[in-house]
Amino acid sequence: MLIHSDFNPVALSLGPLQVRWYGLMYLLAFLIGWALGRYRARQPGSGWTAEQMDDLVFYSALGIILGGRFGYVLFYSFSSFLHDPLMLFRIWEGGMSFHGGFIGVLLAMALFAGKYQKPFWGTVDFIAPLIAPGLFFGRIGNFINGELWGRVTDLPWGMVFRQTGDFLPRHPSQLYEAALEGVALFLIVWLFSAKPRPMMAVSGVFALGYGIFRLLVELVRQPDAHLGYLAFGWLTMGQLLSLPLIAMGVILLILAYRRKAG
Repeated sequence: MLIHSDFNPVALSLGPLQVRWYGLMYLLAFLIGWALGRYRARQPGSGWTAEQMDDLVFYSALGIILGGRFGYVLFYSFSSFLHDPLMLFRIWEGGMSFHGGFIGVLLAMALFAGKYQKPFWGTVDFIAPLIAPGLFFGRIGNFINGELWGRVTDLPWGMVFRQTGDFLPRHPSQLYEAALEGVALFLIVWLFSAKPRPMMAVSGVFALGYGIFRLLVELVRQPDAHLGYLAFGWLTMGQLLSLPLIAMGVILLILAYRRKAG
């Protein structure tokens, strides 16, 4: 049995300014996404410039932060929002949703593609391989904060999170998600996109891969206390929101390869 180290969520204090680990994880995510995007843009025949890549990261950051926060409030905390609308703006209190961020990025890519006269799905295909490292660092941030822990387990790597108050060993589901949504998904999408693919195919692989990995991890992740299980005694909000992503991934792949065959 392992014990969570109960990290201080504040990485650095500079007078009244507090730099939190979770914020640093977001910064690392954007920096690595930007570096990988620059690398891809420099490849012969990429059709992208370094300046466009810089702008793309800016649009993506806005989509992730705004979409992630709006998505969390809508999907996970809407009743709290109705009682306290200003909680929407208190991002430092926590609460971001991948699925909301995903929608936010799609909207941001539509604006970006319109500005630069690029095909929408071509733009999404380009950025899809750059997202998974950010998911990795986001889940590491969750682990440092001791949040989004797993269900009780008797496996030898079960971890006690003091934040639960019950001192029972649980799945370190944040690390499972970091490994699957971050490392495994990055390798799959990055290697798949290294060769020319029909438009929408890379986006389809990303959506399908994330949806499957999230669906699996949610089987051992403790559901949000205020939501619990939504159906059948096991379906969580995370799984419910991942099902459309899986369907989207399958549809995009079918459309991509049908267009290529045509």
